[in-house]
Amino acid sequence: MRWLLDSLSDALTFWLPLSCAGCGSADVSLCEGCRAALAADVRRHAIGRGTMVTAALAFDGVAARTIRALKEEGRTAVARDLGPALAAAIAVAVHRAGHGGPVRIVTVPSTRSAFRRRGYRPVDLLVRASGLRPERVLRLARTPRDQRGLGRAERRANVDGTLVSRPLAGGVVVVVDDVVTTGATLGEADRALRAAGADHVVAVALAYTPRNRGYGGEPQENPR
Repeated sequence: MRWLLDSLSDALTFWLPLSCAGCGSADVSLCEGCRAALAADVRRHAIGRGTMVTAALAFDGVAARTIRALKEEGRTAVARDLGPALAAAIAVAVHRAGHGGPVRIVTVPSTRSAFRRRGYRPVDLLVRASGLRPERVLRLARTPRDQRGLGRAERRANVDGTLVSRPLAGGVVVVVDDVVTTGATLGEADRALRAAGADHVVAVALAYTPRNRGYGGEPQENPR
């Protein structure tokens, strides 16, 4: 499926004007300046219920525009430019967890309507672009309503009980989402994975929505 989407993207590029996903400059998918702006700035954030999320980027400026291009404009090629930042966040999260055994990479599932609209799963594309293989362990037991406009408590109530996981025989699971705002979805994924038997769940996101114009959180160094 991915090769077909990339081929279609290349064909459209030939016939339609191409502009940078980050700044709009002509004739380039992502310019060098915007690619540099996607360098990982890995930080950890508390998202409630005892869960921490490790995120690579602030969802602002170039990063926000590039992620929107991937998710809403069908520009799947930019996943390759976002993948290294996600890889850095996953590496930091796993290193900090301190577990030396095998790690499963699990993605937060898209709703059926989102998949029908796009024809692809953005989080799965991002994980593959990071050089890892995603597993579809989680599924939606019910579809939550649109989270936009909901506060923290409303978001948590909206997603409670929405995810279920295949049975897991212990081990470490890294659960990945594209953008985290309040962390309600990742918190629900953490609950579902632990209920299914995961010993340890590590939450990672490509980007974190800044609060009050600041990108808070604890800076983390990449492991050597």
